[in-house]
Amino acid sequence: MIKKTISLFLVSLLSCASVYAGDSNQFYTEIPTLKGEMSIDGDFNEPQWQQAAVVELKYETSPAENTPAPVTTTAKIFASQTSLYVAFIANDPNPSEIRANIRDRDSSWGDDMVGIKLDTYNNTRLAYQFFINPYGAQNDSIENELTGQESDAWDGIWYSKGKITEQGFQVEVQLPLRLFNFDDAKAIQQWGIELVRFYPRNENHRLSTHRIDRNVSCKLCQLGIMQGLEGAKQGKDIQITPSLVANQNNHRTINPQGPWEDETNVEVGLDLRWGITPTTLLNATINPDFSQVEADAGQLDVNNTFALFYPEKRAFFLDNKDYFDSQLNLIHTRNISSPDYGVKLTSKNDDHTVGVLATNDIQTQFLIPGNLSSDIATIDQESYNVAARYRYDPSRDFSIGTVVTLKQSDDYHNYVYSSDLKYQPSEQDTFTAQYAFSQTQYPKDLFNQFCNGDDCNTIPTDCDIANCDYNERVLRTKQEGEFNGDMYKLTYEHNRRNWYANTQYESVGDDFRADLGFIEKVDAAKFVAGGGYRWYPTDHFFSQIRFGGDWDITHTQQGEKLEQEAEVFLTLDGGYQSYVSTGVVQRTRVGRRHNPANIDIENNTQSFDETMGWFYTNFLPIQQLKLELDINYGDNIDFANDRLGTLTMFNPEVEWKVTESIVLDVSHRYQTLDVDGGRLFTANLSDIRLNWQISLNSFLRLSSVYTNIERDPSLYLYQSPNAKFQDLGNEVLYGYKLNPQSVFYLGYSDAFKASDEIDSLTQKDKTYFMKVSYAWLL
Repeated sequence: MIKKTISLFLVSLLSCASVYAGDSNQFYTEIPTLKGEMSIDGDFNEPQWQQAAVVELKYETSPAENTPAPVTTTAKIFASQTSLYVAFIANDPNPSEIRANIRDRDSSWGDDMVGIKLDTYNNTRLAYQFFINPYGAQNDSIENELTGQESDAWDGIWYSKGKITEQGFQVEVQLPLRLFNFDDAKAIQQWGIELVRFYPRNENHRLSTHRIDRNVSCKLCQLGIMQGLEGAKQGKDIQITPSLVANQNNHRTINPQGPWEDETNVEVGLDLRWGITPTTLLNATINPDFSQVEADAGQLDVNNTFALFYPEKRAFFLDNKDYFDSQLNLIHTRNISSPDYGVKLTSKNDDHTVGVLATNDIQTQFLIPGNLSSDIATIDQESYNVAARYRYDPSRDFSIGTVVTLKQSDDYHNYVYSSDLKYQPSEQDTFTAQYAFSQTQYPKDLFNQFCNGDDCNTIPTDCDIANCDYNERVLRTKQEGEFNGDMYKLTYEHNRRNWYANTQYESVGDDFRADLGFIEKVDAAKFVAGGGYRWYPTDHFFSQIRFGGDWDITHTQQGEKLEQEAEVFLTLDGGYQSYVSTGVVQRTRVGRRHNPANIDIENNTQSFDETMGWFYTNFLPIQQLKLELDINYGDNIDFANDRLGTLTMFNPEVEWKVTESIVLDVSHRYQTLDVDGGRLFTANLSDIRLNWQISLNSFLRLSSVYTNIERDPSLYLYQSPNAKFQDLGNEVLYGYKLNPQSVFYLGYSDAFKASDEIDSLTQKDKTYFMKVSYAWLL
């Protein structure tokens, strides 16, 4: 009887008919396919524009709710055999108030802007987004319905021009069809579409071609329909990008100070991007340059027990990255640090989506997770890395998928197998589930990387915080032979216009590992429940008010309590494009293990009660200035000494648009921890970036990240750290971008250190680098 019930349930899911995809009742336009040459110059002189479909952006969807748009915006659309063309005429009663800046790609958010949102399969899974400011500066991203996230890491090659006029501004756009995955076997295309304008004044008004129902949680389900592109073909989608990278690195020891050692490196690489079919894309790379052109944002690593997360920025991994996403972060390609070669195949046919990625790596790097700490392990061996993702969408409100990852070197391997599903039984309800299983084998001596002393082979009998070289990473890596583990996550969300509720349960086994992903906590089971209410005041300074909270509890797999937390918060959106959020968190959680050689929590740790208040805001007091402020104050565990302290964190940020082409970003994080007896540490992190966008194609960028941590060693109970730590990294970078893959970079970077043994900041590293690449489009 149970099997029959389950079978009927699955059949009902697979046979669900849904109206969630682009709907002609929302908005409909039929576009012609025209012939003739086009010049993308910001003017609409070509005769094709006279035959194009004409569309009006009639509605304001935010902050007002589907009211008449406050300004007039007209769009014209047509297609050729190889491109989609869109022209926007954005009228403005006060053109002098238009916010426009010369910016690099994906850097002009906050400006006046027009955009196109396209779901080329009209199945509510992914949407391409293209936004353009009045000078033609480009922003592109991909919205992923499965994860609910938008990623601007993807960069396509497309063309735009903009100009400010006496009536407002106008923009001309060409989107080559080679950008898109779509089924060109169809004689006529039906794509989901929304045309959008952002009109930032006291508030940032979002204008659209159609109404958006706030009582429907799915946004991609509310696109309109664009019909046309008759006979559209993707054409030969072949892109060959050779590159030359040269750098000279000078480095030295500074304690004691040694002579400079020089190292020069010149590398030639080749990238291939081949659209085998309109729905199947092959990426391949040989000897790629995977260096970071721009420094990662500074992060303060003090009083942390878990590894820091850095996002992926490298083009090879980002192309069709969304094809690999699932509810769990099982694929985090920053774990592939320096490959010699790589290949990636992504494909979508009807209801089937496939992605396969394979690379080597000159070393093996992965995360060692735990329930109280995590860290990065490195093995000096070449590794082979494979990730595969398959997703099946039998209906528009149900999908199932699987993920497989493999990471292997000589005496190490990690294999992960996972399955997942997403089901939306109504416009307000979403259920997701994912299960993963892993098989892992570590090198026999891997644990020695995390052993603080000479010998961790034998577990001492008198181990405590003060005299033991053991820690959780030693315990998690001291494994004999192959070991297995599993993980699963269940979520349910109910989201309406005025209120929402959600719940989640996640269980991660002791021996589960996802070494190609970023799962930093194992041996933990967490339950979360939360909800909130939303108001939309009219004729008020604040246009949206949200009040909510959640409660969660976490245990080990043996039922020992790790943490219990309750949080309430209040969030407001309003004038001066302001966002304000504040709340209070009350939690009970455990500190360090008293016996580091014992994995147990009960009778081996003590619990601490913490109450923390937080406040965050960002707003634009004037057009040229954006201010942010993040404040935390309250109880916080002093993890080094296993006691309670008082945390003060103050993090202001300023973005100053000095001119329309020069912008200064300054961020400073000030953090202290006070304990009985005085101030344990004071930490400062300053991140300063100055960008001069000489033109839409070229820029000069300066950045400096400075960290200064001062400790009082007399207040440390179990160790004697340095009283002073200073770190300074600088970078000067000139860049010219013909497009995201045809680039020239010339730069210099250096690094300075100081400590108790090194009185002042002393240079230890300097690098001169150059990169040139050119994308041949065949």
